[in-house]
Amino acid sequence: MGNITEAELQIQIAEYIIRKYPTALFHSDFGSGVKLTPGQAVKQKKMNGGRRAWPDMIILREFDINGLDSPVLFLELKREGTRLKKKNGDWATEHIAEQARMLRWINDLGLEAEFAVGFDEAKALIDEFLERPLYDD
Repeated sequence: MGNITEAELQIQIAEYIIRKYPTALFHSDFGSGVKLTPGQAVKQKKMNGGRRAWPDMIILREFDINGLDSPVLFLELKREGTRLKKKNGDWATEHIAEQARMLRWINDLGLEAEFAVGFDEAKALIDEFLERPLYDD
């Protein structure tokens, strides 16, 4: 996939979902990976309730009415080769640490939220999520 931007990765993932899962519902955060003007950044922050670090994509699926599976997958996309953690186990940057806290908060709500580094990792997470059997037999 080469050295692409996060915004380009997001577009590739969106195109993949449309191609492979044409009825899947998903939403991408337009402000993610895009250089916003100061005015746009203020609007974006207000639209997100003042919270930063929202994941880049939200994907929905049918779910078991017994609540056994999450009907939502939140993905925080990172370019291929991005290091999430330092050798000592700390998060690589404060921004990634902030994103990790948001993903943990979402997971604590009983929903699925993951980092995906590069196209292949994102594709594998999406495939596993959208192809998961609806009911446990």
